Amino acid sequence: MATPIYSYRKFWAECFGPAPELPMSRAEMDTLGWDSCDIIIVTGDAYVDHPSFGMAVIGRLLEAQGFRVGIIAQPDWTSASSFKALGKPNLFFAVAAGNMDSMINRYTADRKRRNDDAYTPGNEGGKRPDRAVIVYSQRVREAYRDVPLIIGSIEASLRRIAHYDYWSDKVRRSILLDSRADLLLYGNAERAIVDVAHRLASGEPILSIRDLRGTAFVRRHIPDNWRVIDSSTIDGVGPTAPAVNPYEDIRAQSCATTSGTAAAEVETLTLAGSLADIKAEQQNAVIRIPSFEQVKDDGALYAHASRILHKETNPYNARPLVQSHGDRELWLNPPPIPLQTQELDWVFEMPYTRLPHSSYGNARIAAYEMIRHSINIMRGCFGGCTFCSITEHEGRIIQNRSEDSIIREVEHIRDTSPAFTGIISDLGGPTANMWRLACKSKVVEAQCRRLSCVYPGICKNLNTDQTPLIQLYRRARNVEGVKKVLIASGLRYDLAVETPQYVEELVSHHVGGYLKIAPEHTEDSPLGKMMKPAIGTYDRFKALFEKYSKAAGKEQYLIPYFIAAHPGTSDRDMMNLALWLKRNKLRADQVQTFYPSPMATATAMYHSGKNPLKRITRHSDTMPTVKSLSQRRLHKAFLRYHDPDNWPTLRKALKKLGRSDLIGNGKMHLVPARQPAKRHGVVPPDTRPFATQHNGLPRTPARPRRKSSR
Repeated sequence: MATPIYSYRKFWAECFGPAPELPMSRAEMDTLGWDSCDIIIVTGDAYVDHPSFGMAVIGRLLEAQGFRVGIIAQPDWTSASSFKALGKPNLFFAVAAGNMDSMINRYTADRKRRNDDAYTPGNEGGKRPDRAVIVYSQRVREAYRDVPLIIGSIEASLRRIAHYDYWSDKVRRSILLDSRADLLLYGNAERAIVDVAHRLASGEPILSIRDLRGTAFVRRHIPDNWRVIDSSTIDGVGPTAPAVNPYEDIRAQSCATTSGTAAAEVETLTLAGSLADIKAEQQNAVIRIPSFEQVKDDGALYAHASRILHKETNPYNARPLVQSHGDRELWLNPPPIPLQTQELDWVFEMPYTRLPHSSYGNARIAAYEMIRHSINIMRGCFGGCTFCSITEHEGRIIQNRSEDSIIREVEHIRDTSPAFTGIISDLGGPTANMWRLACKSKVVEAQCRRLSCVYPGICKNLNTDQTPLIQLYRRARNVEGVKKVLIASGLRYDLAVETPQYVEELVSHHVGGYLKIAPEHTEDSPLGKMMKPAIGTYDRFKALFEKYSKAAGKEQYLIPYFIAAHPGTSDRDMMNLALWLKRNKLRADQVQTFYPSPMATATAMYHSGKNPLKRITRHSDTMPTVKSLSQRRLHKAFLRYHDPDNWPTLRKALKKLGRSDLIGNGKMHLVPARQPAKRHGVVPPDTRPFATQHNGLPRTPARPRRKSSR
């Protein structure tokens, strides 16, 4: 059992009490009566004291342990002076890029620099550097070379091993090497950061802290008492003889149902022995994955390393990983034990002001305005979508807040927010409807190594009952002073259809006219690479949505999102998707192009051309990967088949695909045979912008940025 994060003996500085807001200047420290900070957090975001912002959560958590915590937000990184603003911390610097990866924050999927930044006052771009964790760490070392340095946030989390970097189009070494940090904390790091802070406060050197879950560090050699397991003996690379799969036991039944062609995409993983067997296997065993020098030049080895890493993400059976970088060993400890409900409640009920720092005045911070009246009810995701980074960062075991804690936050917003109009903008998290869903058996959960609980089918051991969520929704919308509770988080419609009463509650009371869901594609091949359900599941949900909307007397619409240029997607797949869109009278305003975020499984596909969802061999089939700018634009053009600017490109592609029959002026044609004449000041009828609806159906608006950073 992990030590509850609220049970540590508090540090002596507890006597100062909680700060109205964590200080960002020496003047604020003086007002609080502080002569120094114990811990200083450096972040690439503006400081917003809200539980949806990582620096606020970690800062308030450490404050609750009795430490004095200061914030350096969006410092000038061109010199070390800004990093000296609060003086030298007594314990350590904690460096984070912010809620988003700094590269994804600053660049589009086509590597074009963005001019705005939703996490900066005034939406001003350019307030953080590329690879912010590395740059900030270098400035910290210049300012105070001898102070322990700890890095975290999603940027560090997804770069904890050698990783493909989309922006430089090469494999980079672990961010630990480039940042020269003493310790990397990955995922939601409450357990690790609390333990590190207390151990450093007790006088323990940071270089001796090597046993914490959820951490990575660099060492010179593997300790003698550790047994090293070559990853190739677990999942061989190359033409090897068939070996016993350590993840599978023919004595036990499958942990998940598989059917149809989708089953071929994912290795069936089953139960293996008892919990005692697992613990014995884990004892002083570390898995060696291919070195940085190997994976940077060998796509198959890169895909193999990615596959092994993702198999070792269950905190109850994961083993440490080690990866050589030259003459040094990168050591990755197993993931942290998930927070229990009481712990998560404690984290979210810290004395947050739920406001931007007062030094920003009336400056608008778009990311804050979007979430200020939203409430996180859970963490984690067991969906395992290969393009998404949520599971890699937060884990696949759902961490739940209690119903009472959530309702208290609703009431707190009602009573304290001057901008509250009675609308709770979201009750959710990484997903809308995984709250309180978990494996029915703790034994099964502790042994399972599946990457998803819902692909290729919903695991029979998964509890899919969303009745508790219905109760939560009803209780929240009945709070006095609350007019509406909207659900804006991503909905897993394949889970929703398992509880039709949930769909009825959602559609009848919690949809503001439009509901955004993400089928992502219509064709089996790309859906299999995404680990997403077949389009038939979308059709089932759509039928329920329309049924209950009609019963409630409401005119409401589904907004489906799709991804262009995902690995495993052919030009023909995109053509078929475009035809589906036209049949369903859907026109996308903007589209999401696949963005290879570090460490995602789909990124390994993009880089290597191999499919890490299967065992990797030298003879493994390669998959289509869309890398050239022209082909990426073609795939986007298919999603916007109705845009005249795309018609010349689509005509050429359709002819190449042997589908000239789709060119013409009939209802079943995808694009017209001729380009409309452009007349000055007159827009041809086919190119007029759509109103909110088209033939009774909505347009598909732009996909909002997700904090998981695709």
